[in-house]
Amino acid sequence: MASLITLVRNKFLEVLRSVNPPGKWKILVVDEHSQRLLGSVLKQFDVLEENVTLIESISNYRDPQPSFEALYLLMPTSQNVDRIIKDFSGTVKQYAGAHLFFIEGLDEQLFQRLTSSSAEPYLRGLREVFLNFWATEAQVFSIQEPAMFFGLYSPPRSDTAFQAARLRAEEDLRFAAKMISNVCIAFNEFPFIRYYMPSHHPPLGSLKPHASTRPPPPPEASSRWRTNLARGAEARAYEAVESDHATKLLAFFVQDALEEHKKQNPDFGKYPPGSSEASRPRATLIITDRTMDMVAPFLHEFTYQAMVNDLLPIEDGSKYTYKFQSSVGAYEDKTATLSDSDTVWTEIRHMHMREAIDKLMGDFNKFLQENAVFKGEGAASLNDMKEMLASLPQYQEQREKFSLHLNMAQECMAIFERNKLPLVANVEQCCATGVTAEGKTPKHLVEEMVPLLDSREVVNMNKVRIVALYIQHRDGVPEEDRRRLYQHARLTLAEQDAVNAVVHMGVRINRTAADRDSKKKMKQKTHGDEYELSRYKPVLRAVLE
Repeated sequence: MASLITLVRNKFLEVLRSVNPPGKWKILVVDEHSQRLLGSVLKQFDVLEENVTLIESISNYRDPQPSFEALYLLMPTSQNVDRIIKDFSGTVKQYAGAHLFFIEGLDEQLFQRLTSSSAEPYLRGLREVFLNFWATEAQVFSIQEPAMFFGLYSPPRSDTAFQAARLRAEEDLRFAAKMISNVCIAFNEFPFIRYYMPSHHPPLGSLKPHASTRPPPPPEASSRWRTNLARGAEARAYEAVESDHATKLLAFFVQDALEEHKKQNPDFGKYPPGSSEASRPRATLIITDRTMDMVAPFLHEFTYQAMVNDLLPIEDGSKYTYKFQSSVGAYEDKTATLSDSDTVWTEIRHMHMREAIDKLMGDFNKFLQENAVFKGEGAASLNDMKEMLASLPQYQEQREKFSLHLNMAQECMAIFERNKLPLVANVEQCCATGVTAEGKTPKHLVEEMVPLLDSREVVNMNKVRIVALYIQHRDGVPEEDRRRLYQHARLTLAEQDAVNAVVHMGVRINRTAADRDSKKKMKQKTHGDEYELSRYKPVLRAVLE
């Protein structure tokens, strides 16, 4: 699969290179959102290299440049359309012509407004590029809307708030569906869509069935034994609310968006006969949400990328500030960006920390041999690496890369020992998998867990994770047991609320003697080649396999 970052970067470059005015040079006009999207994959230098003489914001005042044609790269909003029209409405035109590129699909009404306006004679072309998403890694994209999580799963504050909350949730899901469909269109994939349907809880948050959001009930004359089809649309609509999970709504919104695109672009999803893409089966898009696996986010994960994001102060998932020893020996604060341009990062980020450290030292020793820097043995430990790096002032770029990852690995391992993570993670794994490292049922889980909850050396956030995992392991606990766990852990009220809040994600936290298991427990088999503290396999892996 091609790198998502490379794909987006190449498509933006293709846009810039597709406009070749008679005078060679052009002006690039952007809005705030499109400028950030462009800047996430291209540096300003890269943009200016494509015969761009000036980059202007459409929302700012701009001096008229009637001798230059402009390439507009914008979101398809009514404000931006009005601004384009205004650029060509006065006696002095803003530019000699306009090449319009919209980040996603342009509404038909806005298209009609554009083509029937005074700007129409100056339009040199109009194209939708469908790149409204954030490519954060080679195989990862984001919609960068963390607040959407709370909008979907937080329960409305009162009965009167349900209707407005549901409308907002549906609007958020349509927004997400547009971005997901943009990714599919960018890859020219018209996939089958499969979605997760929970069986152990009703729709959550603002999608929870409620009288104010449910369609009117069917006429009382409707017989219960009639077929679903014969009972009519009213009955089906009334009952459909019971299964309106976020995943289902999102799947149908994505399907609608892709089918609409297919209508306007019949060749969407097709490849030339004989090409490698034409010979492979149609792709499948799997839509899940966090409720499918509420165990994974509480576990300490010991692959390199997960560990540094969990234990270190990584800003926005990519920026890390550390102490760097300069060529004169002085220490200075340096902020590094963890991105796909860092080859050391991309090679080791998905490895278990032990393997990542071995790889880091192996690459470092190989670098020493290839550059004949040291004679004798290479680095045998992270401390050896640190000492050797200090004596390599002539290899600035390599020093910075190795120093960054040496620092992060050392910090992670120090926290690993200081916070008693070997003991914490063992209890977590027993709760998550339902078996010990030897593959047996954990009979002494409480005895292992309580000393950790009592310990002042274990930070409270790790105690929160242990308690949340234990409650899920037991599929809920009696209220008195939960109160005792909180007492042992000395959790604050806010931390107790955090554990209790998992109920809003479909997790049962209360249990009485008469309650049965709310869902089937999946015992995970152990394999000889796995790490003891990394035994749990996320539910999504089972789905994919």
